[in-house]
Amino acid sequence: MTNTITQLLPALRRFAYSLTGNQADADDVVQITIEKLLVKGLPDNIEPLKWAFKVCRNVWIDEYRSQKVRQKSVNDPQLHEAASNDEQNNLADTQTLQRVNNALTSLPNEQREIVSLVAVQGMAYKDVASILDIPVGTVMSKLSRARSALYQLIKPDFSKENA
Repeated sequence: MTNTITQLLPALRRFAYSLTGNQADADDVVQITIEKLLVKGLPDNIEPLKWAFKVCRNVWIDEYRSQKVRQKSVNDPQLHEAASNDEQNNLADTQTLQRVNNALTSLPNEQREIVSLVAVQGMAYKDVASILDIPVGTVMSKLSRARSALYQLIKPDFSKENA
């Protein structure tokens, strides 16, 4: 059981981060998820990763509801220090990623979950449908709406950069 959970950790951390928007909250969600998996175990005849994602998602929903946890935009002061050309490029990349992350966190929860599972985790639509207990067609339509919304949120920022 411990080996299985150890193998799931990187994917769980990425998924939790995509849901919460910051590493501290993601780590809390992952910790609670791991505790639940260790206490309750994995059910028979289900893929451990799918089950872990379901548990993680439910933990995040519970935490969100009980504590009204919202991702807060935090600007890292280290990112704004004077930098060399390479560091400035890294800063621009980091800022672009931050804009994308901010756009992602502004999506409705159901769309953010699907984008995270499909785009970040690289899961198949049918697996996402299984995890979220929704039809595959719903996954596809929500993903399409999420992609359109992300494009609209990010497009103005990229237009400014290229001007």
